[in-house]
Amino acid sequence: MSYGDGMSSTRTARSEERRAAILRSAFEVIAERGYRGASLAAVAERVGLTQQGLLHHFPTKEALLVAVLADRDQWDAVPNSQWRLDLLGSLVEYNAMRPGIVQTFAALLGESVTEGHPARGFFTDRYADVRASMAEVLRAEYGERLPGGLTPERAAPLLVAVMDGLQYQWLLDPESVDMPGAFRDFLALLGEPAPPED
Repeated sequence: MSYGDGMSSTRTARSEERRAAILRSAFEVIAERGYRGASLAAVAERVGLTQQGLLHHFPTKEALLVAVLADRDQWDAVPNSQWRLDLLGSLVEYNAMRPGIVQTFAALLGESVTEGHPARGFFTDRYADVRASMAEVLRAEYGERLPGGLTPERAAPLLVAVMDGLQYQWLLDPESVDMPGAFRDFLALLGEPAPPED
């Protein structure tokens, strides 16, 4: 490796570290102020950059928001083929231990339903992917029909709605809503999984 290559990889590593610090700071600022109330100046100040320095990494506030959301999704990433209902229960329990992250996600999701919001496309695409993934989870667990007769595709939006709806209820009143327990109750309502194939 030449001297120049070493300088380039050091510069790249520093740039990636700076980018990660910006995303963490942006997440914190958005959690505190909401997307509309969060400014690039506030994020730059929190991370110790000028606004121009921040714009070097993320040219617009919208680009920063989408990067924050994509980065946040990586925290929970499990290859689609490895999701199972019991893992979903574990994810709900894990979310109950990190209210700040759940609150930020819920706030951004709520804001994104307004026309022209920069995260609307991200959440629309994300939910299409999540519904498809949940249909595969249900198919692996129950086969082509759940005990109540629904197909996995028809039940998947309901599963996603329960998970997200429980988060909102829990955020509003954590003392009254046992999010993991309520999710376990929902799974019990689904009924017994199909017997394994021989």
